Amino acid sequence: MMGMHKSAWKLYVFWILCIEALGALSGFLSRDGVKIYNASIAKPLLSPPSIVFPIVWGILFLLLGVSCARIYLAPASGARARSLLAFSIQMALNFFWSILFFNLQNFGFAFFWLLALWGCILWMILSFRKVDLPAAWMQAPYFLWATFAGYLNFGVWMLN
Repeated sequence: MMGMHKSAWKLYVFWILCIEALGALSGFLSRDGVKIYNASIAKPLLSPPSIVFPIVWGILFLLLGVSCARIYLAPASGARARSLLAFSIQMALNFFWSILFFNLQNFGFAFFWLLALWGCILWMILSFRKVDLPAAWMQAPYFLWATFAGYLNFGVWMLN
């Protein structure tokens, strides 16, 4: 990877704050749906306590911010452009999943949306790998969490 430029840390902070803010906005917009979900929806075995979700997402968004900054700081190339595109698409899918799942409680549609997100996360990781291997590896927890979320989403769909 490239050497650390003096002002690179500002780009890291920028990307981390933007992604954390996007996650916070999605959480804010779906907060009422989350309350209804927690109070009235049957959940599958292995569902973690609700406090786990904001903690995990905060960490995953931090890793997304660091990874995206690493990709953004890489030399311009087709692989870099594809990586930023994959990143942007998966972030849009990520943002709207909470609204579909919690606010609309359309669990079946949300599951298929999550499958698309899962595919985009994989695409992003494979794209990142061509630009910056550490950035790709930082997304392994996100990929695993999205896989677990798929299990939870499918379980909620089947139980409700």
